[in-house]
Amino acid sequence: MGMYNFFSSFVLFFVIHLLFLVVIEVKGKGLGIGECDLFKGTWVKDEELYPLYQPDTCPFIEREFRCQGNGRPDLMYTHYRWQPLACNLLRFNGVDFLEKMRGKSIMFVGDSLSRNQWQSLTCMLHSSLPNSTYTVDRVTDVSIFTFTEYNVKIMLNRNVYLVDVVREDIGRVLKLDSIEGSKLWRGIDMLIFNTWHWWSRRGPTQPWDYIQEGSEVMKDMDRMEAFEKALKTWGAWVDANIDPEKVKVFFQGISPSHYNGSLWNEPSAKSCVREITPVAGSTYPGGLPPPVTVLKSVLRTIKKPVTLLDITTLSLLRKDGHPSIYGLGGPTGMDCSHWCLPGVPDTWNEILYNLI
Repeated sequence: MGMYNFFSSFVLFFVIHLLFLVVIEVKGKGLGIGECDLFKGTWVKDEELYPLYQPDTCPFIEREFRCQGNGRPDLMYTHYRWQPLACNLLRFNGVDFLEKMRGKSIMFVGDSLSRNQWQSLTCMLHSSLPNSTYTVDRVTDVSIFTFTEYNVKIMLNRNVYLVDVVREDIGRVLKLDSIEGSKLWRGIDMLIFNTWHWWSRRGPTQPWDYIQEGSEVMKDMDRMEAFEKALKTWGAWVDANIDPEKVKVFFQGISPSHYNGSLWNEPSAKSCVREITPVAGSTYPGGLPPPVTVLKSVLRTIKKPVTLLDITTLSLLRKDGHPSIYGLGGPTGMDCSHWCLPGVPDTWNEILYNLI
């Protein structure tokens, strides 16, 4: 009986000790990825470790994102770090990233916000390995940045709607249930999709004349409804074509614009110009833009695993991160949609690194 009690006490002690070590391990890591929402947090100043690279270490940043080179005088927007509420982000390690992706291909598919993120990732990697050889090529509609030492291809396919725009006798037709452009996505190891900003375009910048679903051709329709139908077409393609054992699929969440100061409690602000600090806290006063709800609703219907890079809220808080008059349009332009580099898209890629 005494031996039985001794054995029981020993087992109980061992279990408690093991649980204690697990708790210590979890605390030491600031909670693991599984227990933490990486997309809920605040922006904090970190002038020691950020930015992750300097513009002159990434000579191929395009002019529209090269805010410092275009004369932006303030640099504090480059010194903010995203801090999740319940854990810490693992700091980006370019060598580790390339080792994980050795021999593989990554493709960003979408509009200029995809180009913003693609350019950010190439800069982050190049600055991590400045002496590593690389090539830049363009094949049809795909730009390809290759780190030859690791045989890693980081690609960009400009496809602003994901579904097709086809030139026919009546003009340019946006086909909500056609996705022939997907032939470029086959054989890629990691796909990161994005679409939204072009759905609201009208007038001369609208790149289609008619919109079609099935046999019905229309001059126009509710744009949010069209966006949803296109996402469902894309989702059906994912379910029919993606092997989760071979391919990782991400969707870049809705990247926001800042043209209305009342949404961040500055009613007098008509744009992002002269904004030099983020919105304080972890909640954006103006709430989420409507397409976020549509996107999340469609993603829930897709059977194959798609990871949402839910960057909307953390980007909404960064009213200071846009080129404003220091972008492609110069002093007469106003860009509160794209992002300066280095800047906010670097955090999108840090989170991508943490997720893979």
